Amino acid sequence: MAGQMAGQPIFILREGSQRTKGREAQSNNIMAAKAVAEAVRTTLGPKGMDKMLVDSLGDVVITNDGATILKEMDIEHPAAKMIVEVAKTQDDEVGDGTTTAAVIAGELLKKAEELIEQDVHPTIIASGYRLASEKAGEILQTLSKKITINDEDILLSIAGTAMTGKGAEATKDVLSRIAVSAIKSIVDEDGQNKVDMDNISVEKKVGARIEDSELITGMIIDKERVHSNMPKKVPNAKIALINTAIELKETEVDAEISITSPEQLQSFLDQEEKMIRGIVDKIVASGANVVFCQKGIDDMAQHFLAKSGIFAVRRVKKSDMQKLARATGGRLITNVDEIIATDLGKAEMVEEKKVGGDEMTFVTGCDNPKAVSILLRGGTEHVIDNIERALHDALRVVGVAIEDEKLVAGGGSPEVELALRLYEYAATLSGREQLAVKAFSEALEIIPRTLAENAGLDPIDKLMELRSHHEKGAKTAGLNVYTGDVIDMWETGVVEPLRVKTQAINAASESAVMILRIDDIIASTRAPAGPSAEDMVPNMPPGMGGMGME
Repeated sequence: MAGQMAGQPIFILREGSQRTKGREAQSNNIMAAKAVAEAVRTTLGPKGMDKMLVDSLGDVVITNDGATILKEMDIEHPAAKMIVEVAKTQDDEVGDGTTTAAVIAGELLKKAEELIEQDVHPTIIASGYRLASEKAGEILQTLSKKITINDEDILLSIAGTAMTGKGAEATKDVLSRIAVSAIKSIVDEDGQNKVDMDNISVEKKVGARIEDSELITGMIIDKERVHSNMPKKVPNAKIALINTAIELKETEVDAEISITSPEQLQSFLDQEEKMIRGIVDKIVASGANVVFCQKGIDDMAQHFLAKSGIFAVRRVKKSDMQKLARATGGRLITNVDEIIATDLGKAEMVEEKKVGGDEMTFVTGCDNPKAVSILLRGGTEHVIDNIERALHDALRVVGVAIEDEKLVAGGGSPEVELALRLYEYAATLSGREQLAVKAFSEALEIIPRTLAENAGLDPIDKLMELRSHHEKGAKTAGLNVYTGDVIDMWETGVVEPLRVKTQAINAASESAVMILRIDDIIASTRAPAGPSAEDMVPNMPPGMGGMGME
């Protein structure tokens, strides 16, 4: 990149920098974004296929979760990274619909490219896309139906829909029940339902079948008791949650003590023992029979705790300590001297069990726990990882449905309805934005079209059939990919939270607009090693070294 000044070229970019501008820059960006969308398109829907991703270390991930695929793909192109961001945002906000968001973004850009070739200016397309996105949000609100936290069957359907196509179909009934029960346990009903996913801890153990996965109304801590003489089972547990070490404190300042006789040494050791016994006595006096300690427990303290019949676990993670407090109703204790009975949490049973070859501590039977655990089992590590991703999606969408209390039908029905309504809306606009809104409506049809393609059905025939049903007023008509029929999705129980659709469409349209508005890409490189450009190019103005590039 250079300019002319009195016949002397002025270099303003580092050597090796690249610049693409105009139509070429736009088509490069659009091509990259379309390639990313195409990569995940085959995973969409119940008949979508999985991808195997192998990283540089040889670790294997098998999944059809859009966000996971894009995250593991290690994408370089800057415009393609923006599509990855769309899927990531969708995953963070809603948990499901990541593939949908990426595919819609890619299709919006494909339609925009066709308009750019017809000499429609990118800013007009961007303006039309924004109008269409806002209108789509309004239309989706009219398509949504209200539910409450007590509609158990609908919540199970939501969880089932989220897990379909993610390798968990065979066991989705078991996992859906676990997901719904877990979310209902942790809802904060302070006038408005709030769900904090951090209050659900998922522990994975290889072995047994997926059906053996279970929900624990309490906590599972992946630790064993510290001393073999401690009881393995403690019924009617009173739990002390201590986040300081149960050992002697060291002095803040360096000090030396001179000992001149064995008696003095013995009295020092006796005093140490007495102090540790004092700490343990305070724990015993509070009535606690189970101790979870965030830091270490001294060997002598372990011995005294075991003699007192107390079950103790050390070095518990801080996050697990907080979840234990929510599950058992106890308080985190910082100073053992001030421990009192009201600080203790309660549980029906605390026991150590062997799961998949490892000892784990189960805290069960908590009264109205606000934190729960899910123990996932499966034949291999890859199976469990895949099931965990499916369960995560199910937990998130059930949480979102309980928070928003609004649902729409699935199976491609909202997209077909939106396409028809937006096409009608386009006719009410007078400027060139009309073309962009029409393009937006056509882009949304990529979802039912892809569902049909992935199921081995004829996409054109199925799309025409869906349009025909929607024109006749069947707003919840969607595609049954197993039979190829167009059926009522609401009655079949294929439902999704409204936020899944609104978030996917908003994120896809915003990123498409951002990519469309780019007409110049300047990619700089690192400074080359070796002699500087000033040394190599004579008569170059000072301070301009290493910046040249035509």
